[in-house]
Amino acid sequence: MALSCMLAARWRGEITVQFDPSELTAARRYGLLIGAIVPRPIAVVGTVDLAGRPNLAPFSFFNGVSSEPFLVMFCPANREDGGEKDTLANAKLLGDGGTGCFSIGLATEASVRRVVACSERLAPGDSEFALSGLTPLPCVRIAAPRFAESPVTFECETVEIKRFAPGIPDGGNMVIGRVVYMHIEDAVLDGKRIDPTKLNAIGRMGGASYVRTGTCFDLPRGRAALDRLDA
Repeated sequence: MALSCMLAARWRGEITVQFDPSELTAARRYGLLIGAIVPRPIAVVGTVDLAGRPNLAPFSFFNGVSSEPFLVMFCPANREDGGEKDTLANAKLLGDGGTGCFSIGLATEASVRRVVACSERLAPGDSEFALSGLTPLPCVRIAAPRFAESPVTFECETVEIKRFAPGIPDGGNMVIGRVVYMHIEDAVLDGKRIDPTKLNAIGRMGGASYVRTGTCFDLPRGRAALDRLDA
């Protein structure tokens, strides 16, 4: 594919390459996106369909939205044929044919291989829990399952789904959920806070790469951070 780009002025000895996203394929844009936005937290999303069949899948387009109201979001893309992935279909509001809920657990160093195995494309009704060996547990407030190996779990009720390219292959969707219950292992708590060095979360990089997040450093906010040149 012909690509329009130009070389900009040198900055610190490097050459900046500039792109017009409209001239890139969706796959190329995706590759640049996941290569630049790193590390990304991994949401391991548990859902259930109307027949009671559980589903578990990882998504790295995931983050918190706000603490008031208490909202989180994750972004499942459409399938290659433009249809809905099972997670999206299950998490839809009750009036739209889904069960209106989902759980979000975290990938850790101990569970990451089994979490990544849950991205395998299975036939409808086949269980990612059975494939991966992760342990299903019931949630307290919602119908969706969670997995026992996550040190933190959010139980969520679906608030809204944004569809950015309905029916388009790999088109984006955003699922926003209100957190109605939480599970946190005491071992990762340091008083009222979660200790990131105990959490041992795994982040997603570009391609098939992942990163450990156990190495941390502290900085004061604002102008005071400029005095910490050793960070």
